[in-house]
Amino acid sequence: MNVAYFNGEFMPLEDVRVSPLDRGFLFGDGVYEVVPVYGGRLFRLDEHLARLERSMASIELTNPMTREQWKGALEEIVTRNASGEQSVYLQVTRGVAPRNHAFPQDTAPSVFIMSKPALATHGGKPLRAITRADNRWDRCDVKAIALLANCLHKQAAIKAGAGEAILLRDGQLTEGSSSNVFVVHDGRVATPSRDNRILAGITRDVTIELLRDAQIPVSECVVSEARLRSADEIWVSSSTLEITPVVELDGATVGNGEPAAMWYRVNELLQGLKRSLTAA
Repeated sequence: MNVAYFNGEFMPLEDVRVSPLDRGFLFGDGVYEVVPVYGGRLFRLDEHLARLERSMASIELTNPMTREQWKGALEEIVTRNASGEQSVYLQVTRGVAPRNHAFPQDTAPSVFIMSKPALATHGGKPLRAITRADNRWDRCDVKAIALLANCLHKQAAIKAGAGEAILLRDGQLTEGSSSNVFVVHDGRVATPSRDNRILAGITRDVTIELLRDAQIPVSECVVSEARLRSADEIWVSSSTLEITPVVELDGATVGNGEPAAMWYRVNELLQGLKRSLTAA
């Protein structure tokens, strides 16, 4: 039985009931996080909660719980769902109120948390990707639940027989429909700068840390479309994909069409980090 948390209560997931007047349902008025669990331990939880707090502040949504209350609820969800490898999803909406575009006054936010078994480690299974014009809103740094534009880009990729859509705005790389993007040229790694056009992922930040610790050159900078298309390697990263190589972009082969040396190195660094966490 999958146990969920909803507005202060733990219950079977199938018993959760959301009001049709919840602003998350009506307007997509809310934010979320996805936290991977390795060996029963929530990965980089403080970083995820810090980003959640930033997202809530950005949309003027009152944080309904303290940092310690969040930790307690999330750890309890992990325990109640048999610990082990999981992916924990949490969502906060502005709550239930009569439908009105203006924010309601004195409305309690709705909090929902669920867990599902984590996918098996991607293991370097390469992806094909397509490019799409990034036509989303200008606050992509907010991890908002209103993801229709992202879903449309992802569906376009699926229809094209690809696994991800890589987005371009004004001739520059931003991110994937549900991932961050890295490019490799001559042994140097680059990823788009942290700004309002991307959601800076926790896995993205971990990847940068691992590269720097290994003294592999990495920069956060403007990445042009030309630089993307001429890359020796392209990777996408997220909590669920971890770090995954892209071997084909818009039908053109990336590198030699197989996962390449730099990806093997950084992926081993990530897997080593995970092993150290589960052994602790």
